[in-house]
Amino acid sequence: MAGERQRSRSEGRSAGGGLDWLPLGQAAKYLGVAQSTIRKWSDNGRLPAFYTPGGHRRFRQGDLDAFLSGSRGAPSEGSSLVLVVDDDDRLREYIRVNLEMDGYAVREAANAEEGLAALEEQSPDLILLDVMMPKMDGFEMLRRVQERHGVGAIPVIMFSGKVDEAAAAAERGAQAFIGKPFDPQQLIDATKQLLRS
Repeated sequence: MAGERQRSRSEGRSAGGGLDWLPLGQAAKYLGVAQSTIRKWSDNGRLPAFYTPGGHRRFRQGDLDAFLSGSRGAPSEGSSLVLVVDDDDRLREYIRVNLEMDGYAVREAANAEEGLAALEEQSPDLILLDVMMPKMDGFEMLRRVQERHGVGAIPVIMFSGKVDEAAAAAERGAQAFIGKPFDPQQLIDATKQLLRS
């Protein structure tokens, strides 16, 4: 009952055009990311947060809207573009968020077909490519990328749950290979290192 009153009060405030403050959980849901991601963004100063006397974060809906429009906008001039191709939505999101926080532009593809289509629109500076995907696997996508753009023209980091595929990845022209399960930070660090070199 108290929860319903609280909900209707905040909805009334939104409908009336006043400030709409969202707690951490609602802000995460609003942006479609994990609460830990929102915490990281606010700790790094990328997303403004306000604190209650009890130390709880509150986010203004206008700030969230501004963040959304800026975060997924066009890549800034001169920033490296990374194409992440993986059927794991959460891993793609984690990689995107962390690379964007460091100034990289990121494009996501949920499978190899989407990845190849993205390549036709804009050539990335680096491809992060999962080996195990439905329909077309990462090795087939790598072959097609090399066929179209040339071997080594676009650096590729491959990752897979089968660690024994590292040799195959190297033979086929991937610049690096990371076995799963891995700390996604490994992939992000390898990305930054390759883009710097």
